[in-house]
Amino acid sequence: MPALDDVAGEWVAAGDLGHLPSLRNQRGQAHVNHDLTSVSWLAAPPFAGGYHTGVLRVDGVAPGVQHYLWKPWGTRRSYRDAHVAVCTDTALAYDADRLLWRVEVTNTRPERATVELTQDLFAPVGHSETGWGWLHTVPWNASGEHDYHALERVRETTRPGAQGAPYLIGPGPRRLRLGRPRPPGIQRDEDTAPMLLEYELPRHVSADWVYPHTSSVRGAVRALRVGDGRALAGPFVLGDGTELPLDAFALTPGTALELEFRTDQPGHDGVLLTHGNHPDSLQLGLAGGRLWLGICGERETADHPLEAGRWHRIRAVVDAHDARLELDGTEVARTGHWTRPVRWRSTVDNGRVHVTDTRGAARATYAFAGEPDALVPHGAGARATWRLDLAPGQSAVVGFTLAFGTDATEVAEAARTAAATLDAAFAETADAWRRLWAHAFTPGNPDFSGHLPTLTTPHADLARAYYMGALLVLYLRNTHVGRTGPVFLTGGPRLGATTTFFWDHTEWSRMYAMLDPAGLRAWLLAGLAGPYHESFGYDVRGGGPLGNYYVSNEYALFRLVEHYVGVTGDVAFLAEPAGAWTVLEHLERLAYGIVGRRGTGVLADFGPDAWRVLECVPNYVDGLASFNAAYVHMLRSYADLLRFLDRDADADRAEADAGTLAAAVLDLYAGDGRWQIAHPDGRETIGHVLDFGLVAAALSGDLTADQRAEMVAFVVDKLLADPWMRALAADDPIAPFSDRPDHGAGGAFGAWPGVTAYGLARLGRADLAVDVLSRTPQAASGGLWGQAMEIVGDRRVRVAGRGVANRDSIAGAATAEAVIAGLFGVEPGFDALRSTTPHPDPVTAPDLGTLENLNLRPAPRPDLLAADAPAPVGAC
Repeated sequence: MPALDDVAGEWVAAGDLGHLPSLRNQRGQAHVNHDLTSVSWLAAPPFAGGYHTGVLRVDGVAPGVQHYLWKPWGTRRSYRDAHVAVCTDTALAYDADRLLWRVEVTNTRPERATVELTQDLFAPVGHSETGWGWLHTVPWNASGEHDYHALERVRETTRPGAQGAPYLIGPGPRRLRLGRPRPPGIQRDEDTAPMLLEYELPRHVSADWVYPHTSSVRGAVRALRVGDGRALAGPFVLGDGTELPLDAFALTPGTALELEFRTDQPGHDGVLLTHGNHPDSLQLGLAGGRLWLGICGERETADHPLEAGRWHRIRAVVDAHDARLELDGTEVARTGHWTRPVRWRSTVDNGRVHVTDTRGAARATYAFAGEPDALVPHGAGARATWRLDLAPGQSAVVGFTLAFGTDATEVAEAARTAAATLDAAFAETADAWRRLWAHAFTPGNPDFSGHLPTLTTPHADLARAYYMGALLVLYLRNTHVGRTGPVFLTGGPRLGATTTFFWDHTEWSRMYAMLDPAGLRAWLLAGLAGPYHESFGYDVRGGGPLGNYYVSNEYALFRLVEHYVGVTGDVAFLAEPAGAWTVLEHLERLAYGIVGRRGTGVLADFGPDAWRVLECVPNYVDGLASFNAAYVHMLRSYADLLRFLDRDADADRAEADAGTLAAAVLDLYAGDGRWQIAHPDGRETIGHVLDFGLVAAALSGDLTADQRAEMVAFVVDKLLADPWMRALAADDPIAPFSDRPDHGAGGAFGAWPGVTAYGLARLGRADLAVDVLSRTPQAASGGLWGQAMEIVGDRRVRVAGRGVANRDSIAGAATAEAVIAGLFGVEPGFDALRSTTPHPDPVTAPDLGTLENLNLRPAPRPDLLAADAPAPVGAC
């Protein structure tokens, strides 16, 4: 087993990154930014941070990072010019609500010089026990909601020279509405609009999140004019539930919206006008009869209420840096920069900075290792200054910490203690990660209920890919957010601070069952008890469902149960209640879920909504080879379980149904390794990795030798792109309409190389599988694989930042899963339950090496389950 320090993390030039490194500490997550110290997207439930923590200036200028070095315990950032060299370390203290910073500055001039460091210190931290969905609550000056695009615009201001850059106005046309707004974050502004994640986000918020502005004002609007010259005479009558959609247009600096409004009901609340359906959208409304203007997390309210029965002239003007509200020709409100002391108030006391959230329970404190020469209040925080007299080549180090919580005294003491022992705090954080790494491969360890196997191989790159996959699992682990204990989050930062997707977990399901069987058991019982037929996963903190339904849910949950039982031998789990049914009854419904999807034929039709499958491939809907092949696997595997339960007649039926469905899937083969999609009005051919991966996994024994060879050739010729791959063949007709770098032709999801390698191994090409896996470490942008890996040039791939992609994605652990199951053939499923032969440990594969320390247990006879079996659901 390699040392953790050697597994992942290498210096990467800032210009080579599309997505900056993340920070994690087993209880929270955050992103580093383009400057040398600031952090954004802090989320350690129930705490979240807005905006950013403040940039570092050197002699009055905020340098941009030139190189990044990521390690699981923190990120190092560096900058060098002819005057100074600066190297900073930023970390989330292990298992603590604390941030740590260390700044080393070196005089690179040939003469002695004084270097001035100035650090802004902001702590816009909020506390909330609700709103922890995929789009989790983020605190803003005037609100608490997830405003992805707006916060990313704020992050852009941390680039060198961009500290004063505007961030209020978002790109793209948005529809103007009078009256009741649509809750922000819906999938599309209109049902017929395209799925452009650059402008819109699915409304994947938790069930306990309530949008604060839902009713229309009561009154009438006339003489509406937009800055581009459009005008509507009206009058338009508005009531509580009124929603009047008008034209779409883009805001630009200087845009003015003018209208006349009259209400006969003084003192009420409601929304008058909304431009778009984002949280950062420009809005006008009434609160207690007083007019307010909101945009990008800011909300300003007029001092006096409107006069009932009178037509008032209202004008809103949006400029690059602020928006102002005019009433009857007089300015009554204006927004300001986010750093103003609006929601957060700070005090400087005894060499520390204390920040209070005036709208919630959050408290934060900055403390220092090396007292600043000056420490003064600054906006919603403070500013620290160090003046360092340095000889040529001499270095100096300063440091500071940020602690947050709800008890101001405890928070202040935590910050002080960490600052007083800052070097030790950094060292302890790194050592804690090293211990976690060692424990993950150690039977009977104190951190996990199981352990992972170790790989010994002469292929250094293959070993690196395997252990990077294992590290990715540990990196996404969170010990505090889950109701059922430690969990493994799907992605982030920016998204999903408490979220688990069913589909993503199946990409490493064997590893999950080996590493933390107790955790998987608890997570599965909670997931099966929820409405998995309506959501893609669930919020492990609030417990509620999240998002829209994915057609992969049945396959994913079936495989997770299958691998849990196959790894642990815990057949008693099948009798456990999970909601209305036992786990065994859920398996029957999952395996035979195809029954409710059939039209007039044998194939399952998954419907016309692309949001349920791959989101950005518009024609990848209806009758798909991929998930129909997955149902073949489920039926055959379920038949194995039935035989174990001595239900041979039911097993015969399931095997026959699987054979019928397998023949229908094979009828979709289009030749040259591609597959057809069966639409209600005809068929079309597509070349997508998901068809290859799931068909190869489920039907390798049903394919002819020619089909297997053609599928392999298609992957090699059309999908592989050193050092990564494409999800969709570049010459596919739909490729120009599917630009997202996770599922389109511009790159591939973090799981797809592992899925592809497993499929290649199933088709008899372990040599190609080794090659695919061995190249993946080159694509990780100096860290681990992300959700979307984009191809940006010949032989260069990076973690994508565009398209609302996650820097971290647990599905990338499929690389390690492919080593275990594809290359070494460790397949603990229902077919292994009847075996009386212990699985060998270690497992040796010719020319590859050995896999040992396997955590597999045999299954006892489940006589109780066999006697109390569920009734069959239906036949294919």
